[in-house]
Amino acid sequence: MTIDRLLAERKDEFVDRWCDAIFSTYPKETQKIWRVKRDPFSNPVGKAIRDGALAIFDQVLAWNDAEAVADALVGLVKIRAVQDFSPSQALRFVYLFKKVLRDMLLESHKQSGQLEEFMHFESRIDNLAMMAFDIYSKERELIFDLRCREIKNGQKMLLKRAKMIVDVSADP
Repeated sequence: MTIDRLLAERKDEFVDRWCDAIFSTYPKETQKIWRVKRDPFSNPVGKAIRDGALAIFDQVLAWNDAEAVADALVGLVKIRAVQDFSPSQALRFVYLFKKVLRDMLLESHKQSGQLEEFMHFESRIDNLAMMAFDIYSKERELIFDLRCREIKNGQKMLLKRAKMIVDVSADP
Protein backbone atom coordinates (compact mmCIF):
# COMPACT_ATOMS: atom_id res chain seq x y z
CA MET A 1 0.00 0.00 0.00
CA THR A 2 1.34 3.46 -0.89
CA ILE A 3 2.20 6.02 1.73
CA ASP A 4 -0.43 8.40 0.33
CA ARG A 5 -3.11 5.77 0.78
CA LEU A 6 -1.96 4.84 4.29
CA LEU A 7 -2.01 8.47 5.35
CA ALA A 8 -5.41 9.05 3.77
CA GLU A 9 -6.80 6.13 5.78
CA ARG A 10 -5.24 7.46 9.00
CA LYS A 11 -5.91 11.13 8.28
CA ASP A 12 -7.72 11.95 11.54
CA GLU A 13 -5.10 10.21 13.67
CA PHE A 14 -2.27 11.93 11.81
CA VAL A 15 -3.79 15.42 11.99
CA ASP A 16 -4.62 14.99 15.69
CA ARG A 17 -1.05 13.91 16.46
CA TRP A 18 0.37 16.73 14.38
CA CYS A 19 -1.87 19.32 16.08
CA ASP A 20 -0.80 17.98 19.48
CA ALA A 21 2.82 18.37 18.41
CA ILE A 22 2.15 21.94 17.24
CA PHE A 23 0.32 22.79 20.46
CA SER A 24 3.28 21.45 22.44
CA THR A 25 5.34 24.39 21.13
CA TYR A 26 3.22 26.77 23.23
CA PRO A 27 3.19 27.38 27.01
CA LYS A 28 1.45 24.72 29.14
CA GLU A 29 -1.57 26.90 29.99
CA THR A 30 -2.17 27.68 26.33
CA GLN A 31 -1.82 24.03 25.36
CA LYS A 32 -4.57 23.02 27.78
CA ILE A 33 -7.04 25.46 26.29
CA TRP A 34 -6.20 24.83 22.66
CA ARG A 35 -6.23 21.06 22.95
CA VAL A 36 -9.58 20.85 24.69
CA LYS A 37 -11.70 23.69 23.32
CA ARG A 38 -12.72 23.27 19.70
CA ASP A 39 -15.24 26.09 19.55
CA PRO A 40 -14.08 28.75 17.05
CA PHE A 41 -15.44 31.57 19.23
CA SER A 42 -13.81 30.59 22.51
CA ASN A 43 -10.65 29.25 20.84
CA PRO A 44 -10.12 30.94 17.46
CA VAL A 45 -6.36 30.34 17.30
CA GLY A 46 -6.64 26.67 18.25
CA LYS A 47 -9.38 26.21 15.65
CA ALA A 48 -7.30 28.01 13.02
CA ILE A 49 -4.32 25.76 13.78
CA ARG A 50 -6.47 22.64 13.43
CA ASP A 51 -8.05 23.88 10.20
CA GLY A 52 -4.64 24.89 8.83
CA ALA A 53 -3.11 21.53 9.70
CA LEU A 54 -5.98 19.72 7.99
CA ALA A 55 -5.69 21.87 4.85
CA ILE A 56 -1.93 21.41 4.69
CA PHE A 57 -2.27 17.65 5.18
CA ASP A 58 -4.76 17.41 2.31
CA GLN A 59 -2.52 19.44 0.01
CA VAL A 60 0.62 17.47 0.88
CA LEU A 61 -1.25 14.28 0.06
CA ALA A 62 -2.55 15.64 -3.26
CA TRP A 63 0.71 17.50 -4.08
CA ASN A 64 -0.43 18.53 -7.53
CA ASP A 65 -0.65 22.32 -7.29
CA ALA A 66 2.11 24.39 -5.69
CA GLU A 67 -0.15 27.41 -5.36
CA ALA A 68 -2.79 25.38 -3.50
CA VAL A 69 -0.09 24.06 -1.15
CA ALA A 70 1.12 27.60 -0.49
CA ASP A 71 -2.45 28.80 0.08
CA ALA A 72 -2.94 26.04 2.65
CA LEU A 73 0.25 27.12 4.44
CA VAL A 74 -0.60 30.82 4.63
CA GLY A 75 -3.04 30.67 7.54
CA LEU A 76 -0.81 28.72 9.87
CA VAL A 77 2.32 30.65 8.90
CA LYS A 78 0.53 33.98 9.50
CA ILE A 79 -0.46 32.87 13.00
CA ARG A 80 3.08 31.83 13.81
CA ALA A 81 4.61 34.96 12.20
CA VAL A 82 2.82 37.36 14.55
CA GLN A 83 3.59 35.37 17.68
CA ASP A 84 6.71 35.72 19.76
CA PHE A 85 8.71 32.99 18.02
CA SER A 86 12.08 32.99 16.35
CA PRO A 87 11.86 32.05 12.65
CA SER A 88 13.01 28.50 13.37
CA GLN A 89 10.45 28.11 16.15
CA ALA A 90 7.69 29.60 14.02
CA LEU A 91 8.29 27.16 11.18
CA ARG A 92 8.96 24.18 13.40
CA PHE A 93 5.42 22.95 12.73
CA VAL A 94 6.54 21.80 9.25
CA TYR A 95 9.24 19.59 10.71
CA LEU A 96 6.79 18.28 13.28
CA PHE A 97 4.83 16.95 10.29
CA LYS A 98 7.91 14.92 9.37
CA LYS A 99 8.32 13.71 12.97
CA VAL A 100 4.74 12.48 13.16
CA LEU A 101 5.15 10.84 9.76
CA ARG A 102 8.25 9.01 10.95
CA ASP A 103 6.64 7.98 14.21
CA MET A 104 3.65 6.52 12.41
CA LEU A 105 5.08 4.95 9.26
CA LEU A 106 8.88 4.78 9.07
CA GLU A 107 9.31 1.43 10.78
CA SER A 108 6.64 -0.33 8.72
CA HIS A 109 8.09 1.09 5.49
CA LYS A 110 11.57 -0.06 6.46
CA GLN A 111 10.34 -3.56 7.10
CA SER A 112 8.33 -3.74 3.90
CA GLY A 113 11.23 -2.48 1.79
CA GLN A 114 9.46 0.74 0.83
CA LEU A 115 12.01 3.11 2.32
CA GLU A 116 12.62 4.81 -1.03
CA GLU A 117 8.93 5.72 -1.31
CA PHE A 118 9.03 7.03 2.25
CA MET A 119 12.07 9.20 1.50
CA HIS A 120 10.42 10.50 -1.65
CA PHE A 121 7.36 11.50 0.37
CA GLU A 122 9.59 13.21 2.95
CA SER A 123 11.01 15.39 0.19
CA ARG A 124 7.53 16.91 -0.08
CA ILE A 125 7.88 18.03 3.52
CA ASP A 126 11.27 19.59 2.75
CA ASN A 127 9.66 21.50 -0.13
CA LEU A 128 6.83 22.48 2.21
CA ALA A 129 9.39 23.94 4.62
CA MET A 130 10.93 26.06 1.87
CA MET A 131 7.51 27.33 0.83
CA ALA A 132 6.68 28.11 4.47
CA PHE A 133 9.90 30.07 4.84
CA ASP A 134 9.07 32.21 1.80
CA ILE A 135 5.59 32.93 3.16
CA TYR A 136 6.96 33.64 6.63
CA SER A 137 9.49 36.11 5.21
CA LYS A 138 6.77 37.97 3.32
CA GLU A 139 4.55 38.12 6.40
CA ARG A 140 7.35 39.42 8.63
CA GLU A 141 8.21 42.04 6.02
CA LEU A 142 4.58 43.12 5.95
CA ILE A 143 4.51 43.38 9.75
CA PHE A 144 7.72 45.42 9.68
CA ASP A 145 6.28 47.77 7.03
CA LEU A 146 3.10 48.24 9.07
CA ARG A 147 5.12 49.07 12.18
CA CYS A 148 7.25 51.58 10.25
CA ARG A 149 4.15 53.29 8.86
CA GLU A 150 2.60 53.40 12.32
CA ILE A 151 5.73 55.03 13.75
CA LYS A 152 5.91 57.54 10.88
CA ASN A 153 2.23 58.42 11.27
CA GLY A 154 2.67 58.80 15.02
CA GLN A 155 5.65 61.09 14.54
CA LYS A 156 3.75 63.14 12.00
CA MET A 157 0.79 63.53 14.37
CA LEU A 158 3.09 64.62 17.20
CA LEU A 159 4.76 67.20 14.99
CA LYS A 160 1.36 68.52 13.86
CA ARG A 161 0.15 68.82 17.45
CA ALA A 162 3.34 70.62 18.38
CA LYS A 163 2.66 72.91 15.39
CA MET A 164 6.09 72.09 14.03
CA ILE A 165 4.61 71.14 10.65
CA VAL A 166 1.58 72.44 8.84
CA ASP A 167 -0.63 70.26 6.72
CA VAL A 168 -0.63 72.16 3.43
CA SER A 169 -3.27 69.91 1.85
CA ALA A 170 -5.84 71.05 4.47
CA ASP A 171 -5.63 74.72 3.34
CA PRO A 172 -7.87 75.82 0.41
